[in-house]
Amino acid sequence: MTPTSRDVTMRETMEQTEVLPMRAEARFGRPPLVAVVSLIGAGLAVWGAVVASGAASNAALVVAAAVVVAWAAGGTTVARRRPSDAAGLLAALGAVVAGIAVLAEGSINAHAHSASAPIGLDAAQYIRPIAIALIPAFGLHLLMVIPRGELAVTARRVMAAIGYVVCGAVGAVLVASKPDLPRLPLAALGVVAAIVGGSAMAVRYPRASATERKQMQWIGWGVTVAFGVSVAALMLHALVSWPPNTPAVLLGSTIVIPLALALSTSARANAAIDKILSATISLAGLASVVAVVYVAIVLGLGRVPTQKERTILVLSMVAAAIAALLYIPTRNRLQQLATRMIYGERHAPDEVIRSFGSRLSRAIPLDELMLQMAESLRKTLALDVAEVWTGTGGRMERTVSDPERPTATVVLETSEQQVVARAGISGPAWIKVWLPKLLVAEDEQVRVAPITHSGELLGLIVVRRHPDRGIFDEEEERIVVELARQVGLALHNVRLDSALQASLDELRKQAEALQASRARIVAAADAERRRIERNLHDGAQQYLVALAVKVGLAKSMMGSDPAATTEILGELSTDVQETLDELRRLAHGIYPPLLADRGLFEALRSAGERSPVNVSVQADGLSRYAQEVEAAVYFCCLEALQNIGKYAGEGVHATVKVWEQQGGLLFEVADDGAGFDVRSGKVGAGFTNMSDRVGAIGGNLRVTSAVGQGTTIAGTIPLAS
Repeated sequence: MTPTSRDVTMRETMEQTEVLPMRAEARFGRPPLVAVVSLIGAGLAVWGAVVASGAASNAALVVAAAVVVAWAAGGTTVARRRPSDAAGLLAALGAVVAGIAVLAEGSINAHAHSASAPIGLDAAQYIRPIAIALIPAFGLHLLMVIPRGELAVTARRVMAAIGYVVCGAVGAVLVASKPDLPRLPLAALGVVAAIVGGSAMAVRYPRASATERKQMQWIGWGVTVAFGVSVAALMLHALVSWPPNTPAVLLGSTIVIPLALALSTSARANAAIDKILSATISLAGLASVVAVVYVAIVLGLGRVPTQKERTILVLSMVAAAIAALLYIPTRNRLQQLATRMIYGERHAPDEVIRSFGSRLSRAIPLDELMLQMAESLRKTLALDVAEVWTGTGGRMERTVSDPERPTATVVLETSEQQVVARAGISGPAWIKVWLPKLLVAEDEQVRVAPITHSGELLGLIVVRRHPDRGIFDEEEERIVVELARQVGLALHNVRLDSALQASLDELRKQAEALQASRARIVAAADAERRRIERNLHDGAQQYLVALAVKVGLAKSMMGSDPAATTEILGELSTDVQETLDELRRLAHGIYPPLLADRGLFEALRSAGERSPVNVSVQADGLSRYAQEVEAAVYFCCLEALQNIGKYAGEGVHATVKVWEQQGGLLFEVADDGAGFDVRSGKVGAGFTNMSDRVGAIGGNLRVTSAVGQGTTIAGTIPLAS
């Protein structure tokens, strides 16, 4: 299963967290330590090469010493640039082990030629297989720590440990084969270590950061180059017995790997690795193809080539490789030359289509893109004029022209739009009938292609040229039609983007209004709770306290003064009634009992009777609705009536109308009072409160008013189906 970006981020965070304690440790002296270890490894290797050269010529040993020196230099470079990276120390330690192997091999060669050697023959024959066998283990360990420089997870630590154990065991087994040293087991160790380490890197690669990927790409580049050179050397040796010392060439090809390790620590080198790796893979693939083809040819001959044939074969292989490398740039140049010869200074006719299609994927403004298209179209088809007309609703305006021409407009009726949209590419006769304003001269060569999308006319492409330059052929007309199709898609996408942006802006405004409305509702609810608390404390609570006092007084006087007790009980009856009236008034302010018991019509009729203005209520035939719906309508109408009493003036008549229509409950409060100018934006806090109430349950509210023409407040609340 492909990991999501969130999973990758979590894994990276876990690995970095596990690595952090190691990286946070003080590593004083690591670069000097690595430099000393690298110097020891390089010195041992050079010593071994010198010892062997004193006895006999051994090119492979000299090359091996050079490779060890390269690894020592690479490890030192990594340690200097990234002190916390274990790869530098591993490379240096591997160089020491390889240097010991070179010194042991040099000593064995010296003993074979009766020359002096730093290591005894028996000791050298013990050391050599173990040291050589351990080199793949260091390589595996190095691949496991790249690119973060640590064995961040337990699985990698176990794998590295297994590598050392297996390689050491193989080396110990090979000791028994002295004085000979079998190459096959050692080569198998190297291949297995490369496969396991490379597979581990491939698993980590998708989860690595961009910088870490570039570092891993450098290692991949080094391995690719070494593999390509090795394959080429083996193929050449099989074909023509060249190069003569193939093991030295194979060993020398690995020198690019420590070079790649050092380059992976450079930010400047990392910036260029993408192109370098791509070119290297292409070159390696080309070399493999050439080698396979020539091997097949030699096998087809059925005999071993003679010395003269080998020379010719090698030269022909080199010629084939050079020809293949030069094919792409040579083809491009010849294509340009042929285009210039056939079309003059113009591009090939279909080039304008390809260029426009490729530019669509870039972040280029559409106006600039169409201008570039018009310029390319004019140059490609040898036009006098290339124009693009765009518009909607039948109104087409010349927006782009090469050369630049003044703005012009063409208006089409609905029926004409349909004809033009279906017309395809058209010539002068058709244009004269349907788009006569586009004709400039009777004899000019002109073509018009409609820009459409899903049958809708979005614009026109108009191309013109002088009759002396020839008529438009079928290929040129096809190009214009294809461009019109691509421009239609681009215009449609721009419209979608504009519509989406407008919707996004509207949603953003609604979200802001909703947030502000919620804030006001919360504030109003807090204020209402404080008002209720204050009313309870100042009103009903005082009545109840008085009742408690009188009940206690009556209880104390019941035996001693029956007459006074009777009088107090009479007062208690009156006080209880007053307390009930006070509680009813308080409850009416919270939620009218009449609204809860009888519904909207009765509650609004009662509110109209209490209003200081003349009110008529039209709410017959209403059913019962959800409590929040009835409360919203009732309090909005009540707020509107209060505003009429405050601001509408003397002798005003108001009408309250509530009705159900098409799944919604509608209400309207209108008056014939003074009115006000809605455009001033001063609708007051009352309207804001009403709007918040209705908006909280998905409705909307609008106000209509003009000076001297009264005011109408109308609202709509959706009803659940």
